[in-house]
Amino acid sequence: MSWKGTVHRALRRSTGFELRRAPPPREPRPRPRPPRVRVRSGDRLVEAPVFILSTVRSGSTLLRVLLGSHSQIHAPHEMHLRDIAVEVKSKYVERALDSVGLDQAHLEYLLWDRVLHRELAASGKSVLVSKTPNDVFILDRIRACWSDARFIFLLRHPAAIAASRHATRPQDTAERNVEMIRRYAVALEQARTELPGHTVRYEDLASDPAGETQRLCAFLGVPWEEAMLDYGRHRHRGLKAGLGDWTEKIRSGQVQSPTLPPPDAEVAGPLREFAEAWGYLPAGPPTAAPGARAPAS
Repeated sequence: MSWKGTVHRALRRSTGFELRRAPPPREPRPRPRPPRVRVRSGDRLVEAPVFILSTVRSGSTLLRVLLGSHSQIHAPHEMHLRDIAVEVKSKYVERALDSVGLDQAHLEYLLWDRVLHRELAASGKSVLVSKTPNDVFILDRIRACWSDARFIFLLRHPAAIAASRHATRPQDTAERNVEMIRRYAVALEQARTELPGHTVRYEDLASDPAGETQRLCAFLGVPWEEAMLDYGRHRHRGLKAGLGDWTEKIRSGQVQSPTLPPPDAEVAGPLREFAEAWGYLPAGPPTAAPGARAPAS
């Protein structure tokens, strides 16, 4: 018996464990591209929709109600486009749709556009702002649907996000909480590196709502209105669980100062790279891009 076999046998006998070669690290799977959709005249009723891209618990509901208090901006509650789908149930339907240049993906996009246009038309306003945090996971499909879509990137200190999510979901373990936030942060940072748009920090928005909304209005091409700041005087639907923030802080109708994040030393390891990338922590030694896997040795 070789010396390796002797060691393995002794280890199993004394501890019940054995040494095994670790499997090679998995290469990250490329994000699948959505099918190409040929857009014809009249297919899209919503022009240049704006999407707020953020993690959960980043203040996106506050940003929504401030923008939605503008006379020209409609910002409905979370619409969860990712889970709005159509089903093509037979080959005959496939043939019929194909004959007019449609397929399942195209039908879904028509439905998404129609739902948002219905909201916009009912509001009597001209600019549609959509916010659902899980939109960061369907960004390719959003861009395939609306080639003229615009984007606002909303950032918040990752440790503050973790603390806020723990307060609303105390049943989750600290590890699950951090992993959930990390998944959103990876997708958000990828969007920020790939797309043009306007970046705003929650801390700046809560500390200087006038200045930040002025810059947002300039990005959206509408004049700033002071009435946006008093969002409690406007009717905003959807302040309930599943449709956005529902806590007393947002229901107060007033912008409140942001809470201080935990000390830098308490930022969970998986979130530190995003705290650095977003300017909340000083940059450490050079590393791979946030969320990227280290190359196999």
